[in-house]
Amino acid sequence: MTPEDSAYDHGMRNRREVLGDEYVDAAVGRTTEFTADFQDFITRYAWGEIWARPGLDRRTRSCITLTALVALGHLEELELHVRAAIRNGLTEQEIGEVFLQSAVYCGVPAANSAFAVARRVLSERGEEE
Repeated sequence: MTPEDSAYDHGMRNRREVLGDEYVDAAVGRTTEFTADFQDFITRYAWGEIWARPGLDRRTRSCITLTALVALGHLEELELHVRAAIRNGLTEQEIGEVFLQSAVYCGVPAANSAFAVARRVLSERGEEE
């Protein structure tokens, strides 16, 4: 990782804005020799290239990411991205709509699990009604 690299720097800025400093600092702090290349890859490619593209705003990218994580059953990552979706401006109701849409295309059990994850995140934040 070279701090002078603009793709890395841009990626790290995006990553911090979407996921929050606390999460990113912890992820970077857990980096080992074994995981260093992966951390570099996701910072440059996912955050410096894909999340930085002008074709979709962050709210839309969050909706797509939530749906993909529901479809694949990646609940730990879903928890992280529910928080990111809120940071990107999605409301509780919009997140619920994403999960309802996901129920049709990804399956009711997957959406049910997603709602459980989101309820936990929202209740931790004191936002759930």
